Amino acid sequence: MARSYFGTDGIRGPANGRNMTPDVAMRVGMATGLVLAEHETHQRIVIGKDTRLSGYMLENALCAGFTAVGADVFMLGPIPTPAVAMLTRSLRAHIGVMISASHNAFADNGIKIFGADGFKLSDDVEARIEALIGADLSRRLATGTRIGRATRLDGVRDRYVEFAKRTFPRHLSLEGLRVVVDCANGAAYRVAPEALWELGAEVVPLGVAPDGTNINRDCGSTSLEAVRAKVLEVRADVGIALDGDADRAIIIDEKGKPVDGDQLLAVIARSWQESDRLRGGTVVTTVMSNLGLERYLRDLGIHMERTKVGDRYVAERMREGRFNIGGEQSGHIILTDYTTTGDGLLAALELLSVVVQGGRPVSEVCHRFEPVPQILKNVRFNGGAPLEAAPVVEAIDAARTRLGASGRLLVRPSGTEPLIRIMAEGDDAAMIDALVDELASVVSAHG
Repeated sequence: MARSYFGTDGIRGPANGRNMTPDVAMRVGMATGLVLAEHETHQRIVIGKDTRLSGYMLENALCAGFTAVGADVFMLGPIPTPAVAMLTRSLRAHIGVMISASHNAFADNGIKIFGADGFKLSDDVEARIEALIGADLSRRLATGTRIGRATRLDGVRDRYVEFAKRTFPRHLSLEGLRVVVDCANGAAYRVAPEALWELGAEVVPLGVAPDGTNINRDCGSTSLEAVRAKVLEVRADVGIALDGDADRAIIIDEKGKPVDGDQLLAVIARSWQESDRLRGGTVVTTVMSNLGLERYLRDLGIHMERTKVGDRYVAERMREGRFNIGGEQSGHIILTDYTTTGDGLLAALELLSVVVQGGRPVSEVCHRFEPVPQILKNVRFNGGAPLEAAPVVEAIDAARTRLGASGRLLVRPSGTEPLIRIMAEGDDAAMIDALVDELASVVSAHG
């Protein structure tokens, strides 16, 4: 059944648009509290947010919804998504909520929900919450002394900084490394520079002056020119570009070249294999990860499993198989020895530990395989179901026939935007490029 609110990463949309109004947020709070609290009174809820202007509005609305069904709410303020997941477990909360639209522009916002174990909710639980959002909940509201309280919790940033630092090997230091970190004017604008500095690095911070409207604007993991230019300007050893809620990172090497999540996975998997830490001999990725990564891991004797796009699907498969490394090409890296969701800072620290131990520059450490030529094109559509149109179906089948066994084709709707994403990869770059252009034209004509 098609869902009205939840996408691949929680609920997301323009602030005060259809899915992201105070009324919807309040009802999400009530519905989530009722579904996950199992009718207990005064369960504990933690709520964090990024730096978007609309975060104030949605935070208060969610607090109203949760307290209305008897929950006690602890507001964390601006803090990364992985910190919310960590604090949900650390504070023994029943539910953790992050208010963020991740890499989207400031006018959007979103709601991500974690269970008591720190993992994002399953499709089934989200469906149960959706069923209640539009229902009449008046008879299920708390009354009298059962109504919840809301409290702003101090010191949570320090707790996350200490948590991040503990993932870095105790016998190592970042002393002597010059690190540019671009926090995207987002949730990590304080914690990421602090953690890196306390581990010994010389830190050059960017994107650390949020004003409510400049999150992800010409900065962060989706706009790499600023961090790349600064790395070259100050002759830094590495650049780290986080997104708005800091659950993913893109690395810039000392030559100014971007390093994506696939290369990060290759580095960490090899390191953990050598130190006998890689569980199950497996790395979990999504269908978007490059074929070059799969070939590299196979040569190391490491199995690679693919899931649907979305870091929560990666996390679910990791839990099922008891694997401890997974992630996405976009820079979501999940290391379940430490955490339950993507964490850009922890992924960067894991890479830096390899750099420090090996005494080699980032450009050498992170060049583990030659990516197979891969083209990704987004086609915006205005409604309907373009992927169900007969000409589109025929064009996709024909493209797959042309690729044969030497490449891959993925055509899917975005879970957060009105886009059809077309990805193709194979050893013949010219053929891949032409194939994607042709498919994009057909999809556009029917969207």
